[in-house]
Parts: sequence; structure tokens; C-alpha cells
Amino acid sequence: MSVTQHLRPLLAAGVLLLLAACANIDAQTTEYVGVPHAAPTDPAGVEVLRREPMRPHDRLGEVVVDASTEPPPPVTDIEQKLREEAAKIGGNAVVVVYDRIQPVSAYVSGPLWARDVETIEGRKLKGIIIRYR
Repeated sequence: MSVTQHLRPLLAAGVLLLLAACANIDAQTTEYVGVPHAAPTDPAGVEVLRREPMRPHDRLGEVVVDASTEPPPPVTDIEQKLREEAAKIGGNAVVVVYDRIQPVSAYVSGPLWARDVETIEGRKLKGIIIRYR
């Protein structure tokens, strides 16, 4: 067996790791002013909901998540990020109110007389962090 035959599996594994490393999730949390402030909670106990629950609750703040689309991170990673951010400000649940893929930036290439504008898409989520009474 040649050296290149030994290196091919390692190279393939390296490319897969590089692609997985490119998936990106960023979050910004805003705690509302004038609402009850709670101690941090355990992220494992935070629910991710698609509609507001009927149980009495207080709105503590909101979280906005930006995620890459090429390659996309696993949905479970996005949900975990929502849980972690909600737990930081004492949330028991986060209600997702906005979840879509949209242009997040653009770049221009080519000579002045033949410019080409390319957009870069990203996934945006917004959730309201709540605490049950």
C-alpha cells in the first residue's frame, strides 16, 4: 500500500471535521426591564415550545439565534442553544415566535462594468423566554 492510500481515510475524516466545524450558532439574549428577575435554571429542564402555553407565566426576555445554513447545524444543537440562553435568565421555557432562513449579508464581486451581488443566507430564530408562576 502506498502512502497516499493510507492518507486518504485521514484526509476524508479531516474534511468531515472541517465541515462540521463550519456550522455556526450565535445567540443574543435580552432580559426585559421591569419584570421579575429569577436565578438561573437548569438548561435540561427548559422547554422549547412553538406556541404560548396556557399556564400562567411571566415573560422574562427574548433570545435571537443566528445559525449557518451551509452547512446547517443539527436542530438539536439549535434547541440546546435556546435552552442554555433561557436558563441563564431563569426561564422555564422558550416560545419560538420566528424561525426562517433569510439573507443575512451580501458581497459584490467582478469588475465595475459587470458587478455581481451574491447574498449569504442564514437561519434566524426568535424566542420569548418565560417563567411559570
